Amino acid sequence: MIQLHDLRFEPFISEERLTASIDKVSEQINRDYKDKTPVFLGILNGAFMFASEIIKRFEGDCEVAFVKLGSYEGTSTTGKVDTMMGLNMSLDNRHVIVIEDIVDTGNTLAAIDLILNGKNVADYKTVTLFFKPEAYQKGYNVDYIGLEIPNDFIVGYGLDYNGLGRNLTQVYKLKKQDMKNLVLFGPPGAGKGTQADVLKVKYNLVHISTGDVFRYNIKNQTELGLHAKSFMDKGQLVPDDVTIKMLGAELDKNPAANGFIFDGFPRTAAQAEALSDLLAEKNTDVTAMIALEVDDEVLVERLLERGKTSGRPDDADEAIIRNRIEVYYDETSILKDFYEKQGKYYGVTGVGSIEEITGRISKVIDSL
Repeated sequence: MIQLHDLRFEPFISEERLTASIDKVSEQINRDYKDKTPVFLGILNGAFMFASEIIKRFEGDCEVAFVKLGSYEGTSTTGKVDTMMGLNMSLDNRHVIVIEDIVDTGNTLAAIDLILNGKNVADYKTVTLFFKPEAYQKGYNVDYIGLEIPNDFIVGYGLDYNGLGRNLTQVYKLKKQDMKNLVLFGPPGAGKGTQADVLKVKYNLVHISTGDVFRYNIKNQTELGLHAKSFMDKGQLVPDDVTIKMLGAELDKNPAANGFIFDGFPRTAAQAEALSDLLAEKNTDVTAMIALEVDDEVLVERLLERGKTSGRPDDADEAIIRNRIEVYYDETSILKDFYEKQGKYYGVTGVGSIEEITGRISKVIDSL
């Protein structure tokens, strides 16, 4: 295990396996080009180690050039590719072999194809050490492939994370954090708050209630709280990006957490996407959406009973209660579809004693 900047990486591809894959593609290139005096065009910065090994193994005459194209920032591709820099030779009527460290989206290949088609080359082929078929979005041929790999973020053997890791002689992949992140849902009166209090202790999780987060930020007049209040004072909904920033601040307060229980968020598919993006920045994701399922009549009875002592007017009016339940179902149906498609939705019967319901939820959590 190694750490680069703020992220941890685990061993993925050994030096021996890398050498075997380089030997394989070198044999193919020698078979096709050793009598043609090709130009090897190495793409910097990542391909420098791979290119040196390919060139050392080439058995014929060749020329070498290195050019610079940029497409990565942090652990995400920017989707933008700069123009080719550093080419100081003519490629007119030459056989060109482009050496890439990794092909994922294919954006770099698209830029190279456009550039080389304007250089009047005789032909060109592409060789890459790593190819991510799950991420590839283009139709350009990748002629020589060392290894096909999953769509994980990797470092080593020329590839970096914000400048570090290029000199490693084996390849490491980003280690996913072993966290349990639960989206807990339940209609009014289902006992969601009670279960959240029990589960956070049992599984050592951090309970994040969107309502509590809003109240804290507004009460303490944080920058985000004041920003949110400016919308609320106008009777407007607080934009999702403001809410996400508040949640992000809560995550940052708990960097060593075993996971989080999200209570009251997300409410829409767009918010669910935003939460997924936020957690991805922390190298994790939503583990499951757990929804407490209770018959409407039971909910109405519970809330009317609670209204006798809670002092909440919305617990004392049956029409308001039924409307709240209807709103919940409208919201949950969208999220149920969203998480069901990911295999992350779990419905749990919310009728019985607190211990019985906790037992059902725990059975789901323990199976994840």
